[in-house]
Amino acid sequence: MAYNLLKGKKGIIFGALDENSIAWKTAERVHEEGGTFVLTNAPIAMRMGQIKDLASKTNSEIIPADATNEEDLKNLVEQSMEILGGKLDFVLHSIGMSVNVRKGRAYTDENYDFTAKGWDVSALSFHKVMQTLYKSDAMSEWGSIVALTYMAAQRTFPDYNDMADNKAYLESVARSFGYFFGKEKKVRVNTISQSPTPTTAGQGVKGFDGFINYAEKMSPLGNATADDCANYTVSLFSDLTKKVTMQNLFHDGGFSNTGVSQEVIDEFSK
Repeated sequence: MAYNLLKGKKGIIFGALDENSIAWKTAERVHEEGGTFVLTNAPIAMRMGQIKDLASKTNSEIIPADATNEEDLKNLVEQSMEILGGKLDFVLHSIGMSVNVRKGRAYTDENYDFTAKGWDVSALSFHKVMQTLYKSDAMSEWGSIVALTYMAAQRTFPDYNDMADNKAYLESVARSFGYFFGKEKKVRVNTISQSPTPTTAGQGVKGFDGFINYAEKMSPLGNATADDCANYTVSLFSDLTKKVTMQNLFHDGGFSNTGVSQEVIDEFSK
């Protein structure tokens, strides 16, 4: 069901790869709610995914950009404002990658070149995106910037590896830049701490299927799906959440506040 929550609003969506991506689902929902946007991803990621299908479905244009490259980001922001006809109302940062995870390196045996690359892509890129938007005065008043995170930033999940550190940094950037964006531009910045979700990136984490089942048993409402996250993101892009900023918002069916569930107790009592 659509409510026209984003009618007349325009923005940029980073990270749509395929139909399993949260960014993909969000783009579909934003389109349904009347928003228009530019899609962007790194050139190498675009060759792997089906972003052209999403662009066709949502009547969107694609601008390839490496989110770690400041020149690419400046070009992306300038072109997006030209295409969309003015300042931006929303931006979604849905980017994450760990070379250590991909290469099977344990947290206690990191390759630090891999670590630095993953931090740049997954976390520092969020600062680079916002700094580009800020310096270009590209955001409309009461605009909304959202990044996706995970509660491994607060609690330890052994196989999440250095992505946990990246997410902790990402959340700190949201708070720090959120202060300046709010004070000086009336723009809000938040992160959504989503349930484990079977996206292409998420499934690269060792033991992911077991953990998603555990989270389902632990969460009173069950895991939040990619579609659920898209709906929540739309609410944060809308005018209904104008005074929500600098927050890390848990969207996980109650997992983050549950010590133990009866289902988990029953499982260990067998």
